[in-house]
Amino acid sequence: MTELEHITCPEDLRRLSPRQLPRLAEQIRELILDTLAGTGGHLGPNLGVVELTIALHRVFESPRDTVLFDTGHQAYAHKILTGRREDFIHGLRRPGGLSGYPSRTESVHDVIENSHASTALSYADGIAKAHAIRGDSDRAVVAVIGDGALTGGMAYEALNNIGAGARPVVVVLNDNGHSYSPTAGSIAAHLRRLRERPPNDPSPTVFDQLGLTYLGPIDGHDIDALESALRKARDAEHPVVVHAVTIKGHGYEPACADAERMHTVGPRGRSGGKPAWTNVFGDELVEIGYRRDDIVAVTAAMPGPTGLSRFAEHFPARCFDVGIAEQHALTSAAGMATAGLHPVVAIYSTFLNRAFDQLLLDVGLHRLPVTLVLDRAGITGPDGPSHHGMWDLTLLATVPGLRVAAPRDATRLRELLWEAVGYEAGPTAVRYPKASVGPDIPAVEQYNGLDLLYRAPQRDVLLVGVGPLTAECLRAAGHLAEFGIAASVVDPRWVLPIPAALVGACLRHRLVVVAEDNSVSGAVAAALRRALTEAGSAVPVLGLGVPHRFLCHGERADLLAEAGLTGAGITHAVRRAQLELVDRQEVSS
Repeated sequence: MTELEHITCPEDLRRLSPRQLPRLAEQIRELILDTLAGTGGHLGPNLGVVELTIALHRVFESPRDTVLFDTGHQAYAHKILTGRREDFIHGLRRPGGLSGYPSRTESVHDVIENSHASTALSYADGIAKAHAIRGDSDRAVVAVIGDGALTGGMAYEALNNIGAGARPVVVVLNDNGHSYSPTAGSIAAHLRRLRERPPNDPSPTVFDQLGLTYLGPIDGHDIDALESALRKARDAEHPVVVHAVTIKGHGYEPACADAERMHTVGPRGRSGGKPAWTNVFGDELVEIGYRRDDIVAVTAAMPGPTGLSRFAEHFPARCFDVGIAEQHALTSAAGMATAGLHPVVAIYSTFLNRAFDQLLLDVGLHRLPVTLVLDRAGITGPDGPSHHGMWDLTLLATVPGLRVAAPRDATRLRELLWEAVGYEAGPTAVRYPKASVGPDIPAVEQYNGLDLLYRAPQRDVLLVGVGPLTAECLRAAGHLAEFGIAASVVDPRWVLPIPAALVGACLRHRLVVVAEDNSVSGAVAAALRRALTEAGSAVPVLGLGVPHRFLCHGERADLLAEAGLTGAGITHAVRRAQLELVDRQEVSS
């Protein structure tokens, strides 16, 4: 048996001799590479922390000691070493299988769920405070955070409290010079100076200034050196930072050579591709950039995944990577808009949640011309609950004066992006999913900004499609015709605020059905109901959307089908609603 086959829990790991550990690290890397060839997942981050994870579980006794992984996309070795090796091999990122992030339902060793970046230090501060209040002085609290996550404001809010509190929190800084992309900002320069300074240099670090003892830099692939530093940090009675220098993708040359592309890989291969929606946006923004010199772009540590890399190549002085700092991204964009520019902030839909206050009060209140481009809107797939972009429409609907577009195809994305950056009376947003762009869907008629995609002979039902779900509405219209139900299909293009033309179209039908890949709580259907009520109409509106709960990981198509957001699902919902309408009419008569 190999060393890895002997490991069923961290106690088994601590029984291994030091000379066995390099072989164990090699075996873990091979397992990660082999598994991700079939499932896809985060490759570079996980290969880079194998030795660090081994050292952590040899020095600290999880779950009695609390080990937290910031973001969690580097937790594969942690899962393997805590008794989930077989589940990792056979079920990683598959429906019903292991999450690609820590998950409290999987193991007592997973203390926090898959979260957004820069949060683990705050969790650690809170847990350490609870231990102090309860007198649990023999339980360590360890937070593993990447240098990229130190660009996020929450990390400094936490360090400010950890350093002042003097509670024994161990901060393990996994410094590989990257978040998704190379780490942005002055913290990266400071860490580089620490890596390069002579041994025993007494000059204080930013961590010393904040009240934490600094240990390092440590070779993050030297298990003996890591264990020695971690033991020293564990035995201290005050907060300590252990600065571990690692190589993203260590042990697999292609991942080391192209750390950004190999951050995440797709199944059946070791390279990740960009969704076609992202490519369409990125190419069109370059065209806009050449025609308008007031257009600037902003990204929060993800120029490649959000499609801004090409814009940065053509206009390097007009593209800003602010690091994992979504709040700063929005308010910095507001500042640029105040000074006469038109910022385009490209961000994943799920990360917009972090900057809602800035969108509402720094951008919206000032009615500033800032355009949000929300990638990965709706159901995203195997990354799970923290990455589904299923709340953006609900949030955006609450911002007065914000206009939201949802393109159904590539042509509409280009058109709506031009319209968005051409709007100067307030903020705009354009949203699209993590998926391949389908074929263009032409309109049979256009009126007052609406696209009529299919006109039924009678006005029984109006199907309102939001973004790519218009294609499913068209399929449903065909199915419904077979059951004798006449359903027209319309695409509002600009879905929020509700266009007056859409209200007028609804008034001419007996039932309105809205299909949107957003939580059913709030958003387009709810806004349309209010608009119809204000117009004095009693036309019923059936809202079809994503269930109002945290969705697990799974393929986008499967999760949409489970939510009833397919042609067949919409057909079933309409037929049931029609029967209920008939029953109510019979009762009232």
